[in-house]
Amino acid sequence: MNDPQELEQLNKEIEHWEKNNLNPTLERFPERQEQFITTSSESIERLYTPQDVAEDDYTQKLGLPGEYPYTRGVHATMHRGRLWTMRMFAGFGTAEETNQRFKYLLDQGQTGLSIAFDLPTLMGYDSDDPEALGEFGKCGVAVSSLKDMEALLDGIPLDKVSTSMTINSPAAIVWAMYIAAAEKQGVRPDQLRGTIQNDILKEYIAQKEYIFPPEPSMRLVTDTIEFGTHELPQWNTISISGYHIREAGSTAAQELAFTLSDGLEYVRWALARGLDIDEFAPRLSFFFNAHNDFFEEIAKYRAARRIWAHEMRHTFGAKNPRSWLMRFHTQTAGASLTAQQPEINIVRVALQALSAVLGGTQSLHTNSMDEALALPSEHAVTIALRTQQIIAEESGVTNTIDPLGGSFFVEAQTNRIEAQAYKYFRRIEDLGGVLPAIDKGFFQGEISDAAYQYQREIDASIRKIVGVNAYAEDKSLSIPILEMDPQGYERQVSRLEKLRAERDNGRVRQTLDRLRIACQGTENTMPYILDAVRAYATLGEIIGVMKDVFGIYQEPTWI
Repeated sequence: MNDPQELEQLNKEIEHWEKNNLNPTLERFPERQEQFITTSSESIERLYTPQDVAEDDYTQKLGLPGEYPYTRGVHATMHRGRLWTMRMFAGFGTAEETNQRFKYLLDQGQTGLSIAFDLPTLMGYDSDDPEALGEFGKCGVAVSSLKDMEALLDGIPLDKVSTSMTINSPAAIVWAMYIAAAEKQGVRPDQLRGTIQNDILKEYIAQKEYIFPPEPSMRLVTDTIEFGTHELPQWNTISISGYHIREAGSTAAQELAFTLSDGLEYVRWALARGLDIDEFAPRLSFFFNAHNDFFEEIAKYRAARRIWAHEMRHTFGAKNPRSWLMRFHTQTAGASLTAQQPEINIVRVALQALSAVLGGTQSLHTNSMDEALALPSEHAVTIALRTQQIIAEESGVTNTIDPLGGSFFVEAQTNRIEAQAYKYFRRIEDLGGVLPAIDKGFFQGEISDAAYQYQREIDASIRKIVGVNAYAEDKSLSIPILEMDPQGYERQVSRLEKLRAERDNGRVRQTLDRLRIACQGTENTMPYILDAVRAYATLGEIIGVMKDVFGIYQEPTWI
């Protein structure tokens, strides 16, 4: 439809339609509202036609699945050949409790593990640290030492199961615990498959679970990329995460732009370390949010693949096509779930999951209906997993590749989000790059403004949230809520006390001293972290050494 004469003829037909059909209809039946907007507060036109994508070149903008620029998917057959990994995020209480949940999910058809850690673990504290009081096991599983990791993974064949771990500041340490636990099962590092989130930049931008200042934190991330490239060839050493940026209130375009900016920054640090881009880029992975606006989310994923492929190929000169691929995990939007009428969250999650599948995700977590109230119950998490299985087995959407490709609306939205992302890239570059932009509060301010706009639209009923400001009910809750073992904290503390009493404390001190020297120098820290973990040094002890050397980050105050 790029032929000028055909476009001119289409324009005449649209004018005729507006005069003879649309306008009389609007006089009789006005539209429901003056303006229609996406979840990101972007205006949506009444109709999309070939005029909206008239400048597009098919080969350059879409291409074919499994070929550059990968707009239509990273694999030639996509979900016709292999379904996405159904990776339900799970973790609570003690390692033993979460181990039982893992085994239950695997029995129910889950195809990969995804570990959620509690707040003390995320912040680098042992469970019995005074700073951790009251937070044990609340938002994930507690892992303070290799002993906990061994219990967490007991009976799970790590040479056969792919595992994702959502942890950032202490990522290198927790990853080392996983590697050491696998060794005790007789599984070599080169046999392990999985992903460690390890995305520290988005912590400064959105989630705020940082420990060290940005520069030493980036060094640790680069250490893991280098170590994984050489020792764990099947492992994704970083999952560059837009999920938490979106949960903090960003728009879809901000989520995409800020995530890709972070990803490009990690590439620069790895190159500065001396790594070849085609050595490490194929193992970079991404993690996106699936929010409520069905078509905007699909467009976001398609734009993400196109941008990343272009930047890897043309900006960084990657030669291996696998380096151009953006592979990503998706999680449905926790921030969209409501405590009111929690059962209807099942519908929200189903639509969000469907957008991720149609957008070409490689793995997927579906949130449970009760997550605005508590950690998921077994009943709720089963429904969430069944949601994915119904999409895979019953909906028919996996029968063809990129079924929405070529939609004038979807392609126009893909182009719009891509253009907005590049505009943000230029603004970040003008500020001096990602780390200076963090220091100036740029990302934080943009997200805050978007979140404020979104809430204003809810408060003014411009944006309807079913069960909250539309179709509300005054009924008591009737769904079961997860209850954890009330003795779990005492058992965790006892295990730590026993560990410290029975381990070789002389060996622990030696490994921590060697780690300190490595942190003070320029060596890769991963071998030293592994030695400390194998000696049963605790998470808090290892983090304590790093705090002494690297310091603690204090976020600036912006006015």
